Amino acid sequence: MYEERPSPLVPGGIVWRRTGAPGGPVLPDGCMDLLWVGGRLLVAGPDTGPHPAGEVPGGLFAGLRFAPGTAPALLGVPAYELRDRRVELADLWPEREVRALAERMNAYEDPGAGLERLARGRAARSAPPDPLASRVAAGLRAGESVAAVAAVVGLGPRQLHRRSLDAFGYGPRTLGRVLRLQRALELARRGLPQAEVAHRAGYADQAHLAREVRALAGTTPGSYAAAYAPADPAAGSREAANRDTAQPSGSSTAA
Repeated sequence: MYEERPSPLVPGGIVWRRTGAPGGPVLPDGCMDLLWVGGRLLVAGPDTGPHPAGEVPGGLFAGLRFAPGTAPALLGVPAYELRDRRVELADLWPEREVRALAERMNAYEDPGAGLERLARGRAARSAPPDPLASRVAAGLRAGESVAAVAAVVGLGPRQLHRRSLDAFGYGPRTLGRVLRLQRALELARRGLPQAEVAHRAGYADQAHLAREVRALAGTTPGSYAAAYAPADPAAGSREAANRDTAQPSGSSTAA
C-alpha cells in the first residue's frame, strides 16, 4: 500500500509511506528523497532512468520527497554527487549526529512526521536553496525551452548548466525531459490516447513520446498506462509505482 500527503512543514515537500511488497520501478521525477527504512536514514538522489523495486530491502518505507532543487542545500552536497544513487545519510552527515537522529526517529509513531521535523530543524541551520532553482524548474515544467529559461533567469548556457547540476543533479535539458516525462505519464494515467498525450505533453509526435518513455522509464506508453492507470478513474492518480520509493540503494529509490 502506498499513500502520500503534502508536508505542512517543508515547502513543496511530500510525505509518503509504503508498506508491503514493492510495486513497479521508481521513475525519474527530478526530486530527491529523505528515507526511513527499517531504522535506517538514507537519501535517494535524482534519477536519470528507472530503478527496480526492492533495491533497498524492507517492509515499511517512509519518505520525504523534496521539490526539485530544494534538497542539496539541506543535505550539504550538490545534487550531481547523488545522481542515480541511494546512500546512507551517515555518508553525508556526521555519523554521531545521524545515530542520534535515528534514535529520535524511533519515538515517532509516524516516521514521516519525524522526517518532516528532521528536515525543518536542519533547514533552520542550513543555507537556503538556490533561488534560481524554482524558477528554472517552473519554466521547464511549463514546456519552455532551455534558451528561454536561461534568458528569464539571466544566465548564460554554461552558468545555467552548472547551477542546474548543483541543484537538480543534471543539466536543464535533462531536467526538462524528466519533467515532460512526468506530464506524459500523468496524462497516460488518465487514459488519454497516446497521440493526445504526445501533443499535450509537448512531444513532436507519438514516436517521439515512445522513444522518450522507453529511454527514461524503460517501458512503453501503452504498457505504462495499462499497468498504472487506476481501475476506477475517479479514484485519483499518483501511481504507487513511480515513487514506491522503497528503493534507495542506488537513487530515487523516492523518490
